[in-house]
Amino acid sequence: MSDHPSTSSSAPVSAPPARSPDRGLERTLERHPRPLGGDTARSVGPAVFSLSDSVLNNMGGATQQRVIGRKPDWLRARMPSGEAYLALKELIDQHQLHTVCQEASCPNMGECWSRGSATIMILGDTCTRSCGFCNVKTGRPGPVDHDEPRRVAAVLSKINLKHVVITSVDRDDLPDGGAAIWAETIERVHESCPGMSVEVLTGDFKGVERDIQTVCRARPEIISHNMETVLRMHPAVRPQAKYQRSLSVLGQFKASGLVTKTGVMVGIGERDDEVLEVIADIRAASEADVLTIGQYLQPTRNHLPIDRWVTPDQFVSFKRSALSAGFRVCESGPLVRSSYRAEEQAALLASGAGSGKKINFQN
Repeated sequence: MSDHPSTSSSAPVSAPPARSPDRGLERTLERHPRPLGGDTARSVGPAVFSLSDSVLNNMGGATQQRVIGRKPDWLRARMPSGEAYLALKELIDQHQLHTVCQEASCPNMGECWSRGSATIMILGDTCTRSCGFCNVKTGRPGPVDHDEPRRVAAVLSKINLKHVVITSVDRDDLPDGGAAIWAETIERVHESCPGMSVEVLTGDFKGVERDIQTVCRARPEIISHNMETVLRMHPAVRPQAKYQRSLSVLGQFKASGLVTKTGVMVGIGERDDEVLEVIADIRAASEADVLTIGQYLQPTRNHLPIDRWVTPDQFVSFKRSALSAGFRVCESGPLVRSSYRAEEQAALLASGAGSGKKINFQN
């Protein structure tokens, strides 16, 4: 989102009268019953720039939506299909697990699931935060499922994987932010799958060191927390998060002796120089090992609009800058997501490829 929107696609528009019920819109409003992006005037101080052209009001009257423009030719994802995809889906459904692949409408789900790789999402499917870019359901979560760590481990023990990624919704409703369930899940997977390395993508636990250390003590092989966007864009993109707090979380991960990873979206309103600034800030705060950079894709017409399509050449430039800054591995491309080809990243780190230094995953 830019300071001065220049196209009509970034302004709210009223939906035309429908001739028949729009079930797709109904599903969107069921998942996101209030405007996304949170109350950006509620705790972030004076506005840095105006969000008035990006506010949707679906509380009454005509439904407001955003126009989603046509994607460029370089953004093409593979449709889910094949025996491996169906087998993994059956296992996940059978054990009543959630995946961020499904909940966040990841464009790489077909490719990853066909390789037998999926990102398990624990602590339910309802997030207590309302980030303006995320398609995971926002609301009041249900009670904690204390059997979930066992079920996750049981599923993973049946899949022939060398590496797994586990993430979660934010659970600000819990005293520990879900840290105890996180730790138990990691420990149970290590016990059930001794040959599998575990990568976790966590929230910020409100910056509480005790809860962060609960997860770190379980010793995942890779621990990740996403910065998501640049400093200037945080009030719009992550209204319940803080830029400096996320940097501090990454610093605590690294200080615990863990391989540390983070991710950034582009095309949501930032400038190229700000991307280079967040790369430098991450390295200064944590000396993180892995960085992912991908194109923001507006999941529904109720989400923040796409500001620009970042070209493949610019993604190559971002990757060069990240590696020059000291990251050991950088995945940078239009369809890159936090866990995209995570198993390949882990293999690169373990072999020392690119950095000349192997990382021992035996904690």
